[in-house]
Amino acid sequence: MQTQTINSVDVKLTPFKQKLSQPLTKKTISVLQINLGKRCNLACTHCHVEAGPKRTEELSKEICEQLIELIDKFPEIKIVDLTGGAPEMNYGFKPLVEAARQAGKQVIVRSNLTIYFVDGFGDLPEYFAKHQVRVVASLPCYLADNVDKMRGSGVFDSSIKALQLLNEVGYGKNQDLILDLVYNPQLPTGEKFSLAPEQTKLEKDYKIFLQENFDILFNNLFTITNLPVGRTKMHLERKKLYSSYLQFLESNFNATTVEHLMCRDELSIDYLGNVYDCDFNQMMNLPAKTPHGEALTIGKLLEAGSLDLINEIQTAAYCYGCTAGCGSSCGGALV
Repeated sequence: MQTQTINSVDVKLTPFKQKLSQPLTKKTISVLQINLGKRCNLACTHCHVEAGPKRTEELSKEICEQLIELIDKFPEIKIVDLTGGAPEMNYGFKPLVEAARQAGKQVIVRSNLTIYFVDGFGDLPEYFAKHQVRVVASLPCYLADNVDKMRGSGVFDSSIKALQLLNEVGYGKNQDLILDLVYNPQLPTGEKFSLAPEQTKLEKDYKIFLQENFDILFNNLFTITNLPVGRTKMHLERKKLYSSYLQFLESNFNATTVEHLMCRDELSIDYLGNVYDCDFNQMMNLPAKTPHGEALTIGKLLEAGSLDLINEIQTAAYCYGCTAGCGSSCGGALV
């Protein structure tokens, strides 16, 4: 066991690379995840993006055009995954949806649901249905108190109404209109840490509760570990739990998750056009690099005419969050 210094905190942690039997490399890139910006109508306590109503950073017209060119140019991209902030609030959202659907890609929008009740966004459920957008919606618990603690007062009730609107236009019922929910554990307040519950069982619990109490249907539940990034990291540091939480994640490292990590087949793009191996590296300013050590941008991918410019994925201590227990990804548990 080596001591690794992380932000001036001495943590007895094995460097993540040393856990791997071989360097972590990319497979064929099939997912393009785009963070359109940090503008959001909510400011959730666990948000690793640190998004909120006061943030103004968002996609520019130039970067949006480059992204559309990227989507059109590379048939190996099967999924365009739009996130934020509230992606729907940021520049370029609808042009990217429509360009990706025109190119035959599946489009995912990571929605906070409450955005449908903000002036100017009431058409979103119908818009999503028209373009067969897959909606992945945050509902970190099926109990109101827990959701409101994490996401703000009244968010649970708004989320329930939004899910009912999505059901009304066919989501969760029509096979072409997929509605998935995301569970996040509550942020720890002491050293009694836990991983997300078993995904399949929790999905059944969610489905029974939401249907019996609100007549809501959905397709899949994704359990996602809170990685010590962004506001989650700040919370852990305030509670003096950051070091021990990292140690907890390392103690639950599961080597069988590595083959399925989301960073293996995706590129994460920020609103400035920079390229990262995953969304968490993006938030921690750890760019994807060429074999020559150059940071990647969309422009360099387009100039090279290839998505395969990364030899080795950039890793850090928080990667233990994706490999703990059953693993964690934007699509839920890995094994």
